[in-house]
Amino acid sequence: MFNLLMFHVDWPSGRAEVPIGRMFEFTEDHIAAEFGTRSNPQLDRMASLPCLFCDEGTADEIAYVGKINRYRIAGKEVLLEISFDTDVPPLQNSMIYANRSDLDMRRDFEFSRNHWAVKDVDLYRFLLRRVHPRRQRPSVFQIAEHEKIEPTLASAMMPFDAAFDPVYESIQLAAGKAELRCSRADDIWEHPSIIQDVVSLIDRSRIVICDCSGRNPNVFYEAGIAHTLGRDVILISQNEHDIPFDLRHLRYIRYLNNAEGRRALSQKLQERMQTLLGH
Repeated sequence: MFNLLMFHVDWPSGRAEVPIGRMFEFTEDHIAAEFGTRSNPQLDRMASLPCLFCDEGTADEIAYVGKINRYRIAGKEVLLEISFDTDVPPLQNSMIYANRSDLDMRRDFEFSRNHWAVKDVDLYRFLLRRVHPRRQRPSVFQIAEHEKIEPTLASAMMPFDAAFDPVYESIQLAAGKAELRCSRADDIWEHPSIIQDVVSLIDRSRIVICDCSGRNPNVFYEAGIAHTLGRDVILISQNEHDIPFDLRHLRYIRYLNNAEGRRALSQKLQERMQTLLGH
């Protein structure tokens, strides 16, 4: 069994207040009877069950798997302290909705009403079947066991050369207009190894811009990492012949490294970013 808590609250804060009057909605009568009544719920037993913490909706709303650490009844509310299972990545309601029958969520309007249900389903068995397995771990650098993409982060992969600083400024300008923030590896120093900083930045990024100008091998390597991790990659170059043969089937933005060319680059990048973001 598991608790399904479908409420519009700030779950990542670790605290929530939910109304007692919404307990046991969408719960089979014989299951609800095992855990008392709304006026006298057996919260000790309920708190021992795993939990699926959801917001209302059937699209890209984020849900979490975790547990109730502490609870307290205050008037008509239950005050909860919760934590998430770090071995289970955040889920999207769209995935839950697509598999709602397996979770005993058979009514569509169960996704549009705040409630606390108890479901007679093995939540972790369901997750083993439906959630992507852990990634194979590389040995040259480390990546997080589960993806943690920052939806407003873009990153720029380009040569560490002062001649490219104005280009980076143009990329940052485009990102800002697309409501993103942009970083490159020399903006951060989180690990002793620079390759680890680069890979971590790519892995967290929503969009990765790779400047192939000058056929820099580091940029090619980083573009390969970004593609392997499934990131949206935008290729740019001052010379069409600098695009590697294996990538020439992909669209890229060609630019001139002068004031007018960089303005045009920024405009084209902004448009491409907004398209990728669905703006």
